[in-house]
Amino acid sequence: MTKVRATEWNADATKTRYIQESDGKLTINNQQNLNPLMERNKKLYTQNDGYTASRDMRRIASVPPIMLQLWTKEYNGSNNWWALPKETQKKIMRTKLNSSEFKYFRTSEGSL
Repeated sequence: MTKVRATEWNADATKTRYIQESDGKLTINNQQNLNPLMERNKKLYTQNDGYTASRDMRRIASVPPIMLQLWTKEYNGSNNWWALPKETQKKIMRTKLNSSEFKYFRTSEGSL
């Protein structure tokens, strides 16, 4: 029988559950409600072109930490986004954010 040993809410609005499996293994389950972020991103996407008034910076996307963990796990089997080299992070972000599958993480038009 499985039993939830602990549940914690993290600063990034993710919920982590520690589950004791019947075979003695510990499962760590992360969850996050993405609906508020997706609604905010949709509003930002239609608000303007994403550039600052001086046009020296541009808003591109808002990606929740849980997605960074998933994308890292797809890439190398780990979920530590910050352990990846910067060039690898850029490559993953460019690939994911330019795909239609993750368009709702974008906060302005264009491609990376």
